Amino acid sequence: MELRQLRYLVTVVEEGGFTRAAARLHLAQPGLSAQIRQLENELGQPLLDRSGRSVTPTEVGRAVLPFARAALAAADAVRETVDAYTGLLRGRVTLGLVSGATGHTFDIAAFLADFHEDHPSVEVALTEDTTERMQAALLSGELDTALLGTAEEVPPPGAAFQLVIDVPLVAAVAPDHPLLDRADGASVPLADLRDRPLICLPRGTGVRAALERGCARAGFRPRVTFEAAAPQLLAQLAARGLGIAVLPAGEDDSPLGGQLRTLRIDQPEMRARVVLAWRAAGPSSPAARVLLDRLRKSLPKPPSPPAEV
Repeated sequence: MELRQLRYLVTVVEEGGFTRAAARLHLAQPGLSAQIRQLENELGQPLLDRSGRSVTPTEVGRAVLPFARAALAAADAVRETVDAYTGLLRGRVTLGLVSGATGHTFDIAAFLADFHEDHPSVEVALTEDTTERMQAALLSGELDTALLGTAEEVPPPGAAFQLVIDVPLVAAVAPDHPLLDRADGASVPLADLRDRPLICLPRGTGVRAALERGCARAGFRPRVTFEAAAPQLLAQLAARGLGIAVLPAGEDDSPLGGQLRTLRIDQPEMRARVVLAWRAAGPSSPAARVLLDRLRKSLPKPPSPPAEV
């Protein structure tokens, strides 16, 4: 068994097939397949199920994957530790980002450009996904750190959080929407959203979790008729009169001119939170530790929410 064979196995699983894995590894597909077969023959069990449209790990393969990733991480850490002592930082860091997580408050592209200028030998793999899937990937070691939305005030076991954004949720509607007639000034009770068509982020996001949790406490299920991953698209759908968009306060609706009115949702208030998350034990590589440390120093810190009266 060789480390490169374990790397090939992990890459095939991550890419869901041999073709994409071969391209990522800069190998010929027949050679990659032969190496995986050699590993399976040595272990005496098939590790990959090739019968479907995508390649997935078998039961044995799923059991082997954590150990394969750990072996690769250990080997990478040996190289990176030696490089760190010689002043050279290299390696691969995986960063997750929930869609719309930073908005205009943080320029992730500028941050990564500056990081690359300082550490050109570090490869940063940026991926977008839902909070639910990224949190699982973080705890399994597939991600080093992630910016994700959450309805929780404390991290799950095995993870650590740094709060980046903490704002109330608002209801955004067209200027002629009937909800405005029921609103009390700038706010509306959550109960007034019962049975109304809502527009929200998909399940697995922090905003959606906060909405569903708040509605459950109020005794009803939200009627979500449109979903979109980008808050700006939610606002556009609401401006067309297709429902009430549930958004974090402060999402810029200036491109829509006077086409939207926003009402703070209260009784109870629900909050949208974005956190920087990482494994509680810390990143496994020097490169990931440096990236996380710089992120923690660069990300804005939200003001404390006003005290309840």
